[in-house]
Amino acid sequence: MSNEGRKRARRKALLTNRMKRKLALLFTIIVLALIGVNVRLAYINKTNGDKYTKRVLAQQDTNSTLLPYRRGDILDRNGTILATSEKVYNLILDPKVLSQNADEEDPDKDCVEPTLQALVQYFGLDEAELRATYNDRIDSSYVVLLRQLTKDEISEFEALMEDDEAGARIKGVWFEDSYIRRYPYDSLACHVIGYTVTGNQGQTGIEQEYSDVLNGTNGRSYKYLNEDLEQSTMVRQPTDGNTVVSTIDATLQEIVEKYIDKFIEDYTNKNTEGPAAKNIGVIMMNPQNGEILAMASDVDYDLNNPHDLVENGYLTQEEADAMSEEELLDARNQMWRNFCISDGYEPGSTVKPLTVAAALELGVVSDSSTFVCDGGQTVVEGQPRIKCAKRAGHGLITLEGALMFSCNDALMQIGAMLGYENYLKYQEIFNFGLKTNIDLPGEANNATTVFNEDTLGVTELATSSFGQGYNTTMIQVASAFSSVINGGYYYQPHVVKKILDADGGTVENIGATLVRQTVSEKTSSLIRQYLYHTMYGEADSNGNNATGRNARVAGYAMGGKTGTAQKIPRSDRKYLVSFIGFAPVDNPQVVCYVVVDEPNAADATAQASSSFAQEIFKNIMTEAMPYLNIYATEEIPADMQDEVDAQKAAEEESGSTEEGTEEETAEEELPEGTLIDPNTGETVTMPTEEELESEDAGDMMGGIDSPILPADGSEADTGEEDASQ
Repeated sequence: MSNEGRKRARRKALLTNRMKRKLALLFTIIVLALIGVNVRLAYINKTNGDKYTKRVLAQQDTNSTLLPYRRGDILDRNGTILATSEKVYNLILDPKVLSQNADEEDPDKDCVEPTLQALVQYFGLDEAELRATYNDRIDSSYVVLLRQLTKDEISEFEALMEDDEAGARIKGVWFEDSYIRRYPYDSLACHVIGYTVTGNQGQTGIEQEYSDVLNGTNGRSYKYLNEDLEQSTMVRQPTDGNTVVSTIDATLQEIVEKYIDKFIEDYTNKNTEGPAAKNIGVIMMNPQNGEILAMASDVDYDLNNPHDLVENGYLTQEEADAMSEEELLDARNQMWRNFCISDGYEPGSTVKPLTVAAALELGVVSDSSTFVCDGGQTVVEGQPRIKCAKRAGHGLITLEGALMFSCNDALMQIGAMLGYENYLKYQEIFNFGLKTNIDLPGEANNATTVFNEDTLGVTELATSSFGQGYNTTMIQVASAFSSVINGGYYYQPHVVKKILDADGGTVENIGATLVRQTVSEKTSSLIRQYLYHTMYGEADSNGNNATGRNARVAGYAMGGKTGTAQKIPRSDRKYLVSFIGFAPVDNPQVVCYVVVDEPNAADATAQASSSFAQEIFKNIMTEAMPYLNIYATEEIPADMQDEVDAQKAAEEESGSTEEGTEEETAEEELPEGTLIDPNTGETVTMPTEEELESEDAGDMMGGIDSPILPADGSEADTGEEDASQ
């Protein structure tokens, strides 16, 4: 090869090497770039993958389906289902898909007619309306034809769709999952449970208070086009709501409601034409931890049909037809109202144990203290005399007798010993004027209907000592009373004890919340003893009888206190009567509080008898205590033996001739002469028969109203909103 040829070969080789090096460099750059891109993509996917996935799906979504969560159940303390969510199905038509499967030229391939005919046949839809819907919304992908169908109602159509031949011509129809709230026991514990409206929004009760806990998060199924232009599905599963385990015992709740209903049946139109009572309320609670075991009133409603006033027996059809929409809404709010926590009233003598406990705690009285009752007191000269329940006077009685015989006179003396400052101090200690903060909506705020340093005068101190002149709610009285018989511990009342997840695992245990200590164990023990004798004590030397004897259950050691409150306006001579009791007496496990507002009685004197409330209490406790494993430990009192033999301690004590209700129905023999008041040393002349005959027998308060309560007897504004939204 010539030199020239060799030169050309070398140049060619050199160029080739340069080209190879450039290509290698370029290849290296491309590889590094791809590696960088991949690294960057991996980083983006790791840090923002979900965000970009959602963005892509939003751009490419052709059809998405809501996957609803299941609202959690509400259970009683033993696991009985009180509220649950039942799966139902909405019938959905996709006119757009159906129209894409239309073939007017070949009826054998057309899917429109077979689909529409099947919908008419299996679901009873109006054919003309269905065709109009299809034609009017032919570009739509989502039309709800029917809602809340059960599995049985859709099963035959589902079988048709799965048929290889017939189902092939059913297009554009599918079922959307949904849930409907069901209440297996209808009206049981309706004011505690509450109900829901559209969108799983709780209304009243636990349904409202724990709505966020019961609700979950909806899921969604996305259909989208993937990178191969094929339709794929992405599913985000729903998160079901938590289950709420209440403190309510369904069996005790049934017992309570049964005997409220029995009272209504027995006393409606009995003495006068009209209802058995204006209001009836019952609370059962565990005094050792504040758990509410049962809560009910005389008004209830079907939780599965909570808006129908006529079907729920609250109004007649004629009454409902005559009402405006605003009046109907107000009537519904009254039907939904929980009397036990929302209504204020003067409590009467059921709070006397609190006054006595405060006086014992402060040392202004002792177990050995005695009092003279001459039938009442003129607290302020010129004002009417405030009477005792026994107008003839109890005579000389002990501190225990002040509760046993429910002596207003003795309590007014104890109130004076306490004084203004101490009374107001213990009013707050017992939580009157403050909310209990029970975990239910609608608790009354009655701060303006209790006394303060500006409104508590000498008359108000006297009447407050025995529970008149100010307002409380049932839940306030039950909680405060529980503290003076459980050792002195005030627990916040509550209706929920545990939160479970959808799989049954424990999310939260809700235990007892100790608010404060109200009295000492020593004081509490004395109060329990006094209240035991209030039910079981013997008559004293003056012929005074224990006032709670009608509430006794043979063989059981119990304690309790009667209550009678003369309502405002006093001139109307209307009464609210009550009874609060507990068992067993040495270690209380249950407190039962019964209020009967204006019981159906022949006259004002008869209406003032707490025997109405004692009757309901006795019926409830007779059945409840064996269920609660509270055993009979006492000998049967001689005066109850005939009842036990005849009725097995299971039926009401009808036609009782026992003496010793709080308000005596017969005049007792008057003590002769005079007595020396052990507290003042004054000589007290007991009233004569002539003096008693000249008095107005029924007006306990002597016409004295309250400076802080409405003069017309209407309920004070609590500031609470209506239950409706």
